[in-house]
Amino acid sequence: MATEVKIPQDLLEDDDMEAVITNWLASDGATVREGALIAEIMVEKSQYEVTAPVDGVLKISRQADDIVRKGDVIGLIS
Repeated sequence: MATEVKIPQDLLEDDDMEAVITNWLASDGATVREGALIAEIMVEKSQYEVTAPVDGVLKISRQADDIVRKGDVIGLIS
């Protein structure tokens, strides 16, 4: 069963706020460890890091420069 990699709910103040995936630090198909930095996102001129919620293989579903909102799934780890 795959675990979703999501934009954290507490990162954006309201449902209308947007973030941009600025960089993937792990490649599609890479094996990642829980807690490892896998992506960077930009919210109102502030850079935030996204970490892997579990160990496994990363499947990227949203690309760099995509606009996302809180709770959006940006990848899966299986």
